Amino acid sequence: MFQPLSGLRVIDLTQVLAGPYAAYQLGLMGAEVLKVEAPGIGDWSRDKGLIADLNAEGMGLTYLTQNANKKSVTLNLKSAEGVDIFKQLLGDADVFIENFRPGTVAGLGLSFDAVRAINPKIVYCSISAFGQDGAMSHRPAYDHVIQGMCGIMKTTGTVETGPQKVGAPYIDYATGLNAAFAIVSALHETKRTGAALHLDVAMLDTSMLLMASLLTSHLTAGWMPKPSGNEAWSQSPSSGAFETSDGLLMVAANNDKQFRALCRGLGRSDILADVRWGDPEARGRNAAGLRAELVAIFLERPAIEWEGLLDVAGVPAAKVRSLDEVLAEDHAASRAFTRPMAWPAAPHAVHLPTLGFKVNCEVIAATAPPPELGGSTREVLAGLGYSEADLVRLAEEGTI
Repeated sequence: MFQPLSGLRVIDLTQVLAGPYAAYQLGLMGAEVLKVEAPGIGDWSRDKGLIADLNAEGMGLTYLTQNANKKSVTLNLKSAEGVDIFKQLLGDADVFIENFRPGTVAGLGLSFDAVRAINPKIVYCSISAFGQDGAMSHRPAYDHVIQGMCGIMKTTGTVETGPQKVGAPYIDYATGLNAAFAIVSALHETKRTGAALHLDVAMLDTSMLLMASLLTSHLTAGWMPKPSGNEAWSQSPSSGAFETSDGLLMVAANNDKQFRALCRGLGRSDILADVRWGDPEARGRNAAGLRAELVAIFLERPAIEWEGLLDVAGVPAAKVRSLDEVLAEDHAASRAFTRPMAWPAAPHAVHLPTLGFKVNCEVIAATAPPPELGGSTREVLAGLGYSEADLVRLAEEGTI
């Protein structure tokens, strides 16, 4: 099994989504991830999700999604002894991840300088909304706030609808993946140099670089993106969304070769014989007429039928599917985006995300369920030399 991070220890002081998802990637790749949570409270997502019984247990679906392959350790970091124990954990760690507002963990005595004094080879990853510096660095944010800030909403939707939010917290997840990539890269660098590294991963930075081509075009050529609805970025009249007899079809026929294949797939070679559309220049001059012709053609059949015909012709095309429709595809089963894990309080198995790539044809999935709050506190502290009497005292004092 693919476990390149086996033997490494990660201290995960993160909440909700982006940070926990970053640590989850490391756990899937074999790292020992210690999720440090506040006693009696835990991750803020523990009571969030669509199954009330799981929420009541502090194991809501929102929490379960990105917290498998971890151990939960409860520590009160508002107490001096809690911080001292945390520093002991950092002394033996390879990675530390936090996703609080800049300055918060420094206020606990856990700044990068303080931590690297304890562990001179630590990879210290700070995840925040706007980064560790800059005029907005102090601000908190969530995914939808960053969507509003970064400009993506003004490219989504149409002039009629106005700006539209993307329907999933994609910036949170992308930030988590960005952080995981940064951490794995930094682990190689610290191995090479022997020096600690501070990684500054921001949701805003991630969101902007997910629009890299827009940035380059705007800053270099002065182009200003506009709401494009369901149209293709190429602006080709033979690409984008087309209504069919039963729903939308997305088509990509951007160049001459693809357009000729499209005409074959449509069974309309006569279009190529038409002087208005026979070559790319003519199609550019007569784009509106070509679009109208294609709109009428696509209305003649169902989307899935067109998808099959265009696939045979070699034209990228897909019926616009709902989530349940795409998951019902045999292809989705072969790719295994998630793996089911039995859970006592759930009416059926909980489906947890797998690693986002296969390795030698193998799907890398979670092997240990998401931990209950504080489930490994005693085990981990015993490893630091704390006796049973110590643990009883720490629990009574509210430190663990």
